[in-house]
Amino acid sequence: MIKTDIVIIGSGIGALSAASKLCRYNKKITVITKAMRKTCNSSLAQGGISVALSEEDNYKLHYEDTMKAGCYLNDSDAVMTLVKNAPDAINELIAEGMEFDRDENGKLCFGREGAHRLSRVVHAGGDRTGLKVIEQLLKEINENVEINENEMALDLRIKDGVCAGVTTRDKNGKIKKYSAPYTILATGGIGQLYPCTSNDVTITGDGIAMAYRAGCRLKNLEFVQFHPTMLDVNGNAAGLISEAVRGAGGVLVNDKGERFMKDFLPFKDLSPRDVVSREVYARYLKGEKIYLDITAVDNFKQRFPSITEICLSNGIDIDKKLIPVIPGAHFHMGGVEASVKGNTNIDGLYAVGEVSCTGVHGANRLASNSLLEGIVFGRLLADNILSSNRKSVEFDEQISKLTPNKMPTKREIQNKMMEFVGIVRYENKIDEAVKWFEQFSADKAFGRIDISAVSNDQLEIYNMLTTGWLIAKAAEERKESVGAHYIVK
Repeated sequence: MIKTDIVIIGSGIGALSAASKLCRYNKKITVITKAMRKTCNSSLAQGGISVALSEEDNYKLHYEDTMKAGCYLNDSDAVMTLVKNAPDAINELIAEGMEFDRDENGKLCFGREGAHRLSRVVHAGGDRTGLKVIEQLLKEINENVEINENEMALDLRIKDGVCAGVTTRDKNGKIKKYSAPYTILATGGIGQLYPCTSNDVTITGDGIAMAYRAGCRLKNLEFVQFHPTMLDVNGNAAGLISEAVRGAGGVLVNDKGERFMKDFLPFKDLSPRDVVSREVYARYLKGEKIYLDITAVDNFKQRFPSITEICLSNGIDIDKKLIPVIPGAHFHMGGVEASVKGNTNIDGLYAVGEVSCTGVHGANRLASNSLLEGIVFGRLLADNILSSNRKSVEFDEQISKLTPNKMPTKREIQNKMMEFVGIVRYENKIDEAVKWFEQFSADKAFGRIDISAVSNDQLEIYNMLTTGWLIAKAAEERKESVGAHYIVK
């Protein structure tokens, strides 16, 4: 048994925001990450961070844009907490050494993205914002933080509604048990449940599956956001083309050169992501090739170095000004039900970042609110833990003897998810997905299995099946078409 004060599962912005603050108060913190410390969705985030810091902006406008993009299914109190805390959180990050892009006069540069009424998105390194923030937060952690890389969380240690830590398997195949009064779930989203995604290869819905097995309440799982502009290489997503490109003047065109978003008022090409994704997808299914026309974007290579590298490495000539695009799974608005301070219904278990659902995003996340969520709520979670006084609990764990039925491949799961609970859902077919998933569960409910009897890869597939089943069931239960949950009756 390895004892620590706080164990954090994941190493993205939510995890490191909490860790960077907690470690200043002499807390022993253990961070468990499935791959390397920078291997997370946060590191891949190109767009930036939305914050009302310009002279013409204020948190009330940011609040209104967030609520509208979320189809007003957002938790309004959570949204207000996010937007009101945003300026101080970003200014604090800057004071700690974070360098955002500035103009020749030293003022912050603000970009514009989908469904924002004005330019309020700050960037770093052009389109390397997420990575730059991760690197800054890693600089802020001290010797009180131990980061264990290439170690997979297998299951939360739960008894009688109390979390006592987590069971993991390290890179040498050794199963380890961590005991801690505070366990933070920060595992990211579910992107790899779909065949085309902007998400890192490690993002397979593990956090939601573990939380479900632990008895956590889950919320809004049916809301999966697709990004309309992934780089299209022979029908496969080869990387993200940030919405900031459209904010800088890029427009969507078909293979005839027609601007098909120009009639979607008032935002046109910068309409909410669910709207743009559906239109791109509908045309893709008709056999049209879709491109992002970057003719009007000045200094593209300097402003978007990461995107330029992605295009060049895939044989796309930027100088031709047309980037082929396809929609892909991008962000999960649903997750483990949590307060803005990270509390779940399980005592001692907290959730932050994309794996959590505070209700802040509603049915469709406003662009560049995700990194902001990790920073603001990560710090609120740290404050919450610092103001509490939990003690470790110990118990004898019962090992499940259940083993999974023969399992499908990851690609089979991805194809089923896209077919039945993708960008467009058909009301009379969602139950087919539920039944398809259930055939792989020995107990028809994806309960705890003997984790020592499966490999990490097998457990990933089991987690994908579990999370896919939960998303399909949530989609089946929500009858109205709203936001990212678009139903054709």
